[in-house]
Amino acid sequence: MRPSPGLELADVTLTYPDGDSRVTALDRVSLFVPPGTLTAVVGPSGSGKSSLLAVAATLTRPDSGRVAIAGRDAAALSGAERARLRRTTIGIVFQQPNLLASLTCVEQLQVMAHLAGRSPRRARGRALDLLDRVGLAEHAEHRPQRLSGGQRQRVNIARALMNEPSVLLVDEPTSALDHERGAAIVALLAELTRADGTATVLVTHDHSHLPHADRALELIDGRLATLAANRSGHEPLKPSTTEA
Repeated sequence: MRPSPGLELADVTLTYPDGDSRVTALDRVSLFVPPGTLTAVVGPSGSGKSSLLAVAATLTRPDSGRVAIAGRDAAALSGAERARLRRTTIGIVFQQPNLLASLTCVEQLQVMAHLAGRSPRRARGRALDLLDRVGLAEHAEHRPQRLSGGQRQRVNIARALMNEPSVLLVDEPTSALDHERGAAIVALLAELTRADGTATVLVTHDHSHLPHADRALELIDGRLATLAANRSGHEPLKPSTTEA
């Protein structure tokens, strides 16, 4: 796994038009997620969690501030360069797996490698290895309709890791699962984060998942605040807010 400086947002502000005024979605947010760590972000509906992920994924340009992915300043990249960065450096685990019904589990992952221009032969080997790591080796040739909800989410996670991303962004992965299956998914994400050295941000509504995180933050009205110390009981690795 290549070394990575992780994910950094520095003094990021994002606003949206609302009639004659603008609504602030992110208010001078600063966040540093080192490689091999999982940062959980909780907050009420409308607090800016989706906006945070969109900015971190380089899908949305902030009004101001800096977004660095694996040491690269996203603002300095063209649209095509940002798209390539997302294909090769950022993994996204969507709330809904959105698997292609016509493809087997292993093919779902191979598509990602194809989009990144990787060797088909090597892609199949990596896809099978990832499916084994998420506990689905015996389901590699199954299509989505033969999988449970939890199994589909595991394919979703493996797919996001297919191109060896430096940054992993996870959007409410347990919202459609019962508590036991949801807990297993978050535990798996934490395990893979540390094994692969990704800088992982997990957005979740469920506070019961926070013990799996190295750091827990709360987003309210577009501002981040520390919710708890990391799992080792030490202070957060870097300040998570920038005071106005």
